[in-house]
Formats: sequence, C-alpha cells, structure tokens
Amino acid sequence: MSNPVSETSHNFDQILRRDQTDSIKWQRYQGQDVIPMWIADMDFASPDAVIQALQSRVAEGVFGYGSVSSSMKDALCGWYARHHNWVITPESIVWLPGLVCGLHAVARAFAPAGQSVMTHTPVYPPFLKLAERNQNHLQTVAMREPDAITAQWTLDIEAMQAACTSDTRLFMFCNPHNPTGRVFTEYELQQIADFCLENNLLICSDEIHCDLVLDQDKTHRPVAALNDQIAARSVTLVAPSKTFNIAGLACSAAIIPDRKLRQQFKQSIQGFLPEVNILGLVAAEAAFQQGDSWRCQLIDYLRQNRQQLKQWVDSRPELSMAAPEATYLGWIDCRTLEQEVPARYLLNESGVALSEGADFGLPGFVRINFGCPAAQLEEALQRLDRALTTRC
Repeated sequence: MSNPVSETSHNFDQILRRDQTDSIKWQRYQGQDVIPMWIADMDFASPDAVIQALQSRVAEGVFGYGSVSSSMKDALCGWYARHHNWVITPESIVWLPGLVCGLHAVARAFAPAGQSVMTHTPVYPPFLKLAERNQNHLQTVAMREPDAITAQWTLDIEAMQAACTSDTRLFMFCNPHNPTGRVFTEYELQQIADFCLENNLLICSDEIHCDLVLDQDKTHRPVAALNDQIAARSVTLVAPSKTFNIAGLACSAAIIPDRKLRQQFKQSIQGFLPEVNILGLVAAEAAFQQGDSWRCQLIDYLRQNRQQLKQWVDSRPELSMAAPEATYLGWIDCRTLEQEVPARYLLNESGVALSEGADFGLPGFVRINFGCPAAQLEEALQRLDRALTTRC
C-alpha cells in the first residue's frame, strides 16, 4: 500500500485534451467538430491517491503475475461496510476483469442454453446482448414511464410476473439504473426480491454506479443486503471504475454470498476470463482507501451539472427528462422530434454525440453524459439549443 495522500480541493473545471489520447470516447470523432457526450466515461482526472499509487507501482519495474492482496480485499469490504452497511466477506468475492464480461459470465454459469433471462427496459445495452450470445431467450419488461404521481421511472412488477415462465432462470437488474438514474427504494427492492424468490430466480444486480447517488435524501441499498434469502440467490457486480474514472484499468468483482453458487460461477469462468490487471488492483485499493474526499467533491460537482442539464431540458418544450437520482447520465425523451434515430439527427445538426435510445431498448430517447467540466456541458447544451431552435 502507498503512503496516504491528502486529497485537497480537486479542479473539476480543468479541461483535459482527451482528443489527443487513446480515449475511445474522443477518438470516435477525432478530427471532427464534435463534443462526445455518449459513453459512460467522465472527462475528469482520477484522484491524486490513485495516480500516485499507480506511479509507485510502475516504478517497481516488474509486472509479472500478481495476486489479490489481503489489503485489497479488506479495502473493498471496508468500503461497502462504511458506505452501504453491507457486510461482505473476502471469501464471497470473485474478481473479474470487467463488468460486461461479468454479466455474460453470470448468464453462462446460471442460465443453460435454451433457458430464459429476464431484464427491464430501457437498460444498459450489454443486458440486451447476453441472452443471444449465450443462446438464451431474452424476456424484456418495459419500465413504467414517469407520470404526474411518481415523476420517475419505476419497475412494473405485475408485467414481470406475467412475463415469467417456467424456464426463466435469471433476472438481470441494474441499480442505480442505467440509463434513467433511478435509485430504487427499499420497498421496490423488496418487491423485486420477493418476485425472484417466488419464481425461484437468481438475481444478478449491476451496482456499478452505487457510489454516485446525487439526491441527498436517497440511499443506495444493495439488493443482497435485504435479507439472507435473497443474498443466497444473488450475484452483485461492483467496481470502482465509474466512480473514480478508472474503467480502462479493468478491475471489477462479483459478490456471491452462497458458496455453491460461487463455486459454480468460478468453475464456469475458469479458462475463459483473464485475471484482473495488477495495476487495476492497485488503483482500486487506493480509491477505496483514500478516494472518498475526491468522490464527495465529484458528487457536489455532478449535482451542479445535473441542475444545469435539467434546467435546459425543462426550457425546451419538445424534450423531457426525469432528473437522475444517481449516475452522471441523463435520459432525455426526444419522441416529439419525430426522428427515427434522434442521436444521429442531433449529432448531424449540433455536433454533440449522444447515446441512441434504441440501443437501450427504447427508441426515441437519447442518453447524455454530464460527467465533464461545466464549460464543456454548457457548450454542448448551447449547440443543442441552437440546433433545436433552428429546427423550429
């Protein structure tokens, strides 16, 4: 472990020239007058503690096979105990080189070919691909859209019950939700847990955005922390990647409390997934041990960006958006534009690259990433504003 780093006030307004790096986000439109606001990758430097820990490890000069240290295990367990009141034992952790491969690995391990996998829509696109790639049937259940009463996206438990069949094996869940930013309440989580227990389903919960709750009156609750019954039928996927902007270092984990399920999962991935990158482990440990001050500053900054985005959307009568309760992602309803592919239309008209709603299972929407310096967000919104005003 590196020496503790004092994390002073971080300059989130700093503009980083990522267009001149290997960034997937920026390289897609390299050489074009485009502001990329699509992939869930923030335009902020990671915490100083993470950077210094990596520099210290690189200075050792040897990068042979590594193992997960006891301090790394303690760092992850300690983080979830402190921030989410969730007791994780080191034995329950299965380390993974990424969340997406983890989603596919869960389907491969627990839903034999020909069986069904259920999820909600809209949802992070890999959820919609894993069934096909694992020769499963995909059962999608539309979420209820915001209305005058809820003002937020909610799960449709009745529709989930109706869609469930005797060959449904898995429910793939995302909380906090990508792309809508919902933080599901404990009551909602209990409904989901009851649904899975009643139908003998395993639940896989993607909780990668759990440390980016923006609403001060909201708290993330891991579904596996509800009770022992649902914990015994759960796989929870976690990572520091979104919170600390270290996705490229490829360090994630599956938390599987039940020993038999954990052994089944380990056997299934053996020989198919590589070990976690040693630098990813170094970065993750530093983030969990020393990154909380930086994270709190980040959340304050994201709240301001969210407010700016929400005010702009509310000023445009052709758009609407439920304010995300977590994440740095906004899910914007563009259906009144009557564009088959609104993200492409807005890219062509404004030079702002957004994620297309159809990829999340719901055409007519776009997803915007506001995890960037305020000046960059302001320029993107001004471009979009001009394009929409000209259209009118």
